Amino acid sequence: MPIIVNKYLIGRHFVGIALWPFIVINNSFLKKDDAFINHEKIHIRQQAELLVIPFYVFYLIEYIIRVIRYRNSQKAYRNISFEREAYYNEDNLNYLKTRKPWTFIKYL
Repeated sequence: MPIIVNKYLIGRHFVGIALWPFIVINNSFLKKDDAFINHEKIHIRQQAELLVIPFYVFYLIEYIIRVIRYRNSQKAYRNISFEREAYYNEDNLNYLKTRKPWTFIKYL
């Protein structure tokens, strides 16, 4: 998957984002961070499973629900099922080889 380095495409609060089929990062040194790239690749797989647009809809709905629940945007973000799966498995560089479809559901 193509990696785009451009600090203007993403907000200043982010270092990277997966926008199927691209990974957009704000600094080229992140290309060498295997765990970070793997985290974003997990999101690419999640997006493909949900046919991209539904991924973002579900992501936003879950984020809003979690903001209401936790009353803290950072805690809400970290507890989104897609993020929980990606953070939990980002250090396992073989994860995507064995990951079953729709695995993010177990992180709800």
